[in-house]
Amino acid sequence: QGRLVESGGDSVQAGGSLRLSCDTSGYTYRSDCMGWLRQPRGGEREGIARLDSDGTTKYIDSVKGRFTVSRDTAKAILYLQMNDLEPADTGMYYCAVDPRRNCKGGSLDQFSQWGEGTQVFVSS
Repeated sequence: QGRLVESGGDSVQAGGSLRLSCDTSGYTYRSDCMGWLRQPRGGEREGIARLDSDGTTKYIDSVKGRFTVSRDTAKAILYLQMNDLEPADTGMYYCAVDPRRNCKGGSLDQFSQWGEGTQVFVSS
């Protein structure tokens, strides 16, 4: 199935911005529906953003209006633009795939494959 490779994680102050990238060029399975997961230290991994191939997006409430998921199909890169970052955004971020054949319209809980992650730390 290949790999998903995340990058762009960093340490920033609250109110700052980061853009995460996910290189999907090595991922050879179905990838019509992709997104991002986040796992705080000691916490559960959860879906925070989703982009389906028809352009539909979903976000958890805590990131709505601050985070934007997008995709450059030509470059095979998935992005997560994160603005107005808060300390609660600290965690490991994973690029993820919902590989189901009829994935469109799925939820943030339906990602089943992800990369190794990139770390984001937001200081107050």
